[in-house]
Amino acid sequence: MDERAQQILEHLTAVEVVAEDILSDKQQLVDLDLRRNRNREALSALRNNSPNDNVKVCFGNMFIKFPQESTRSMILKDQEQLDKEISDLRKRLKGKVNRLNDLQGKPELTGYNLSPLSSDEIKAINSLLKK
Repeated sequence: MDERAQQILEHLTAVEVVAEDILSDKQQLVDLDLRRNRNREALSALRNNSPNDNVKVCFGNMFIKFPQESTRSMILKDQEQLDKEISDLRKRLKGKVNRLNDLQGKPELTGYNLSPLSSDEIKAINSLLKK
């Protein structure tokens, strides 16, 4: 194989590796979001019980009776961890997509690096608009 063909093959391999990594991250985002939705459903179901009840919680392949408040706090901690993981994945995904566009010779996506306003920024804007 001549040198030019080898360079093309290496370039296509690099593009394919980055694209596979992006697809893997997107699938992981979907899986984490499903888990987060299941946690929301569980929190909703816990609201229907009285606070002093014990609830059955599935750990692996067995159910264990747990106090409701402990179960709620475990689910809330898991929600915080999931939110953090999803946020980190989305941040990394932006860089990977830009890398893929760079390898493909496409321009960087505009407006892709936007972030939402914080609650403090929203309050400041609302106070300015009320004047």
